[in-house]
Amino acid sequence: MKKVLIITYYWPPSGGAGVQRWLKLTRYLPELGWLPIVITVHPEDASYPLYDESFDKEVHESVKVIRTRSRELFGIYRKISGSKKIPYGGFANEQEDNFIQKVARFIRGNFVLPDSRKGWNRFAFRSAVELIRKEEGIECIITSSPPHSTQLTGLKLRKKFGITWIADLRDPWTDIYYYRQLYPTFPAHKLNLHYEHKVMRSADKILTVGPFLKDLFTAKHRLDPDKVEILYNGFDPSDFQNLPEPKKNFFRISYIGTLSDVYPVESFTRVILDLLKEIPAIRLRFIGAVSSSQRRKLSQIPSENIEYIGHVSHHEAIRQMAQSSLLLLIIPEHETSRGILTGKIFEYMASGRPVVGIGPVDGDAARILEESNAGRMVDFKDEKGLKATLLDYFRKFNDNNLPATRPPLRYSRENLAGRLVQVMSDLVKY
Repeated sequence: MKKVLIITYYWPPSGGAGVQRWLKLTRYLPELGWLPIVITVHPEDASYPLYDESFDKEVHESVKVIRTRSRELFGIYRKISGSKKIPYGGFANEQEDNFIQKVARFIRGNFVLPDSRKGWNRFAFRSAVELIRKEEGIECIITSSPPHSTQLTGLKLRKKFGITWIADLRDPWTDIYYYRQLYPTFPAHKLNLHYEHKVMRSADKILTVGPFLKDLFTAKHRLDPDKVEILYNGFDPSDFQNLPEPKKNFFRISYIGTLSDVYPVESFTRVILDLLKEIPAIRLRFIGAVSSSQRRKLSQIPSENIEYIGHVSHHEAIRQMAQSSLLLLIIPEHETSRGILTGKIFEYMASGRPVVGIGPVDGDAARILEESNAGRMVDFKDEKGLKATLLDYFRKFNDNNLPATRPPLRYSRENLAGRLVQVMSDLVKY
């Protein structure tokens, strides 16, 4: 068996979307002739916003996992900001911005570069060096981010050993939708751009999650388009077996995931208030972190029509999807909105429930919904179109005729693992 070393900060017992990409892919790699070895942070030293103990059971028995120490700066952040929690992407679990939080973010965005988890780098690098020296057959290294500081570990290993290196970027680096919330100064931004450019130019292959990000990275860093490979997040069919049927008593619209301040909810709120005059049976359910500012905007909706549930396990999140009539996708309004393509969209489709998205109608998410016949994307400002879409789905619900979605198998984790194997095999030939 060939061996691939995967360096990823997020690994069980971490929860959230970031952990699933490599947890799921490594389940299929041994069957395809590649043995994964994972270097990750020890849970006692990790700064995980979320935990999901159920993921521990999904680690393939063939996967060797090495956990290292870390020295991170979130303890200082907690003292400065007064927060007891690790912030989510977009800061959805923080209260209203105050001066102290802004100062804490400024420090993170200007003095802890490229990110506040860079204290893990030296431990991950040391562990990788020891492993490469004693373990035979490691032919490829994959570093996955965020945190993007992980990519600097791959950069150092590439320089030291000349080994084949794939940099996997699940999100943009300096173009991420919440980047400006860290208040980067010009020198800090230039340094971040330097890191990003160095990684992009030095890696043998860049993996990313969709066409928009491929085009963004290619143009920004003047890369050969063949150097950037799209590897979608996808879904695992085994997660969607024996699911419950949707409840029939209410027209339940569910949103699963983070809802920070940059996600536009104003139009959606107005449309729901208008629809409730005609359809009192609407029930909204938000599962995951919803910022206090967003809750205030949504508070115009009567309390009997809306429910908030905090973070749940991945298994329970899928059950909640399956019990819904309709699944809501909201994309942050940002210049990179067309490229925001979370793993959630594939799991939404795999749950069998139709999806209504609010976001760019010419973006990657809209294209996948349309190609898969899994739902509809409505533009951020198109309240008339959103109302008509929701009303149409309600009528189908009322007629017991809601369409069932079936995502194309090319988005299954097994098929995506096969594509990854092809990429690695092509690289190590040379």
